[in-house]
Amino acid sequence: MRWLKYLIIPFSFLFFIRCASYYRANQEFHEHFVKNEMEQANEVLNEHKDEAEGNERLLYLLQKGTVLQLMEEFEESNRFFEEAYIYTEDYQENYALQALSSITNPTVIPYHGEDYEIIQIHYFKALNYLMEKKYDLALVECRRLNIKLNEINDRYEDRKNRYKTDAFALNLMGMIFEATKDYNNAFISYRNAYEAYENVYGPSFGVQTPEQLKTDLLRTAYLNGFKEELITYEKKFNRHYIYKEPKNGELIVFWNNGLGPVKDEWSINFFIVKGKDGIVSFVNEEYGLSFPFPIKDSGESSKLSDLKFIRVAFPKFVERKPVYKNGLLSLNDSTYNFELGQDINKLAFTTLEDRMLREFMTSLLRLALKQGSEELLRKKNANLGALLSLVNAVSEKADTRNWQTLPYSISYARIPLQAGENTIDMEFLSPQESQPYEQRLFFEGHKGETQFHFYYTLDSLPLKN
Repeated sequence: MRWLKYLIIPFSFLFFIRCASYYRANQEFHEHFVKNEMEQANEVLNEHKDEAEGNERLLYLLQKGTVLQLMEEFEESNRFFEEAYIYTEDYQENYALQALSSITNPTVIPYHGEDYEIIQIHYFKALNYLMEKKYDLALVECRRLNIKLNEINDRYEDRKNRYKTDAFALNLMGMIFEATKDYNNAFISYRNAYEAYENVYGPSFGVQTPEQLKTDLLRTAYLNGFKEELITYEKKFNRHYIYKEPKNGELIVFWNNGLGPVKDEWSINFFIVKGKDGIVSFVNEEYGLSFPFPIKDSGESSKLSDLKFIRVAFPKFVERKPVYKNGLLSLNDSTYNFELGQDINKLAFTTLEDRMLREFMTSLLRLALKQGSEELLRKKNANLGALLSLVNAVSEKADTRNWQTLPYSISYARIPLQAGENTIDMEFLSPQESQPYEQRLFFEGHKGETQFHFYYTLDSLPLKN
């Protein structure tokens, strides 16, 4: 079977090229991004502007928006995030491409985003507006966010999906409403966030209700004069609430920690070879498997038509664990801990788990259609049928696209400011390093004003498959 060796080598090379994940295909960009080399990362994106018009248009816009945000070009960042939002709103299924994907792979379809990714667009847009102190525009993003959450709830009413609401997004809405003195809507948002943490985020994602949220809920109940609600939540939280007006304003800091997971694929790959002396081998190179079976020798030598490839691929997430586990803020003699509000890594894994049955059904249907086309062609021409088997194996690919510049998690802290300039020290703690990473912030305290700030730590442990 010399022909087999010469045939396998070129197809194996083509197979490797075709199966490069979206992350690997954008390796140059990611190498700069993870090192916080945003100027260079932006240059790489500029060199690949053609992607802004292709099937990866949404991802290009999201990555561009993230990079520009980290470069503190907030207005330009929001221009790209707005384009991404419009793209998701205007996206319509292309049935011709859907049909094509059923006999090739899902990457021929334009990427239109995971539910949790689409919600994060509004978070990042709101962050940009908050940094520019455009609170009214940040509220627009809150309203858009709320509409999208309702759409998600309606879509999954009769289906198994744990991500039916976003507790942190609701929490953010409360913060912005309160910053604009809209205490009624702030209370409603905080209450909805509390219920989402208790009923969804805790049981499904392991994210417990932040203590700060409980305080915010009590405070806005008091400010609205909702005496019954205040008493109810005091009993739930086992607290006696005493209102203290922040005389010189407050600062809310969001900590975007690490990097979210990347999509990869796993597959089951076999090629079936009919050899001499009545031996048929089922070979899986990926796992080093080979299953020879003796059959009755027909006396025929092996030929091209004896070769058949079978491969089916499924998506998976690969975790990028952050270096820093905890963070805190210090102002004079007071210390404030960052509390986890959003675990994007867990959201990604959970949402994929919830739809894996649908992923299996889609992938197996694709395999069945490919096998059917092979059999039809083999009946007409055995050698062409074998070649189609090779083509089908090479074209088989899971969709490994996702928004790969999202943080691993989002935490936050609220601290009261003092009159004049405030020097705030941040510390980020890592089990791997004895010395914490430290950063200093400076803010002027102003009576009645809530200020917002965000900080990224991109450090992550090496990616492991």
